Amino acid sequence: MAWQLQEAKQRFSEVVRRALTSGPQVVTRHGRAAVVVVSAEDFGRLRGAGFKQFLRSAPDISRLDIRRDRRPGRRVAL
Repeated sequence: MAWQLQEAKQRFSEVVRRALTSGPQVVTRHGRAAVVVVSAEDFGRLRGAGFKQFLRSAPDISRLDIRRDRRPGRRVAL
C-alpha cells in the first residue's frame, strides 16, 4: 500500500502495524515514492545479505589443492 506523507504522519501507528503484518509500506511525497517502512526483521535480512557476508559464508578454500603447472606451454606454429 502507498501512503501519502501527510496521511502517514497522521496514522504512523497504522503504517508501522501494516509494515509488521502485511509487509513493506511505501510513503509518497508529491506523488512519488520517497521512503519504504519495513519491519526490523525484514531490514536485518536485507542488510545482512551483503557481499561481505556472502564471502564469509563461502566454503573454506584453504583445503583446495591449487598449484600451477610449471611445465612450459606448448609450441604453436604461426
